[in-house]
Amino acid sequence: MVTAPLPGAAVTSASPVTPPRVVVVTGVSRFLGARVAARLVADPRVERVVGLDPHEPSARLAGLLDGVEHIRADARHAVRAIGELGAEAVVHLAVNGAPDPQHGGRAAMKEQNVIGTMQLLAACQGAPRLRKLVLRSSTAAYGASFRDPAVFTEETEPRAVPRGPFARDILDIEGYVRGFRRRRPDVAATVLRFAPMISATADTTLTRYLALPFVPTVIGRDARLQFVHVDDALEILHRSVVEDHPGTFNVAGAGVLSLSQVIRRAGRISVPVLEPALSAAVSMARNVGVGQFGLDQIDLFVHGRVVDTSRLVKEFGFTPRSTAEALDDFVAGFPDGAALTADRLEAAERAVLDRIRQVRAAGAAALRAAESRAGAGQ
Repeated sequence: MVTAPLPGAAVTSASPVTPPRVVVVTGVSRFLGARVAARLVADPRVERVVGLDPHEPSARLAGLLDGVEHIRADARHAVRAIGELGAEAVVHLAVNGAPDPQHGGRAAMKEQNVIGTMQLLAACQGAPRLRKLVLRSSTAAYGASFRDPAVFTEETEPRAVPRGPFARDILDIEGYVRGFRRRRPDVAATVLRFAPMISATADTTLTRYLALPFVPTVIGRDARLQFVHVDDALEILHRSVVEDHPGTFNVAGAGVLSLSQVIRRAGRISVPVLEPALSAAVSMARNVGVGQFGLDQIDLFVHGRVVDTSRLVKEFGFTPRSTAEALDDFVAGFPDGAALTADRLEAAERAVLDRIRQVRAAGAAALRAAESRAGAGQ
């Protein structure tokens, strides 16, 4: 049985609202959580920001968290942070996108994503002062298959159970939020389904994949893709906290790029392989820092995914920069010489094509020689 993505009727206009004074943010040791917490601390309307995370942030992120109170606990131990601190808003960003073999693999990922969210929501349910919940979700909730529609809206149901663990976790998480909404209708619950995030400063599996000089792709496939710029994602998250926007929203930049366009605009070279070989190729790429790459990403690059964002634009009064603009910002962040120039790219592509022709010519010559020897033997 397929679990439907969480529906949510958008409000056509934001009502005047007093921003929450105490906000709890989960996942502050990570790129997105640290930046959301930093933005909230800088907002004079928010009096107190508490970061909930079992890990210490890296030195690169620690400087962003001045003014953020850090509680060394995860979502499963959220009762004190949410209840005793009198939290008025919770921003749940501690959702893992891929299993990490060095930290428990798939079992640990599911424990944090699904069980952790369930226990966090239980703490939220018992918090009398809570009036706002913001959840980071993903367009992975729609799955990715050859039967997908051209464009997903927030009401579209997945056509099949997704193969990837992250997408399955997202469906479970949104199901728990649906139950929470029924039990606490007084809390404005906002679910944000983000397209893959990208920018000059983002450090994700996607950005490391696209930064490879030779990018493995699937033969015969050219997926349609959308991205959202990290700064626009941060703006939407911030507005979700300080304003009232209950409902479920797709968050992506307008426009669509094919994977081949993305790779070429990034100054990279596509290396088409058979689909089973893509997993092996990206596994080898982990050795150069790509990170974990699973079925969710492979299915995305095989089938693609495009979502409608009209509800977001109407409700928030904010239009994220386009997919092409977000990608261009990512490309502009390459160190000098990291991305191939147009001339270098063309020369590299010619070299690859010449090598393919040489291999084909050698094969044809070997076949003709074999046929000649066979004819002589007769």
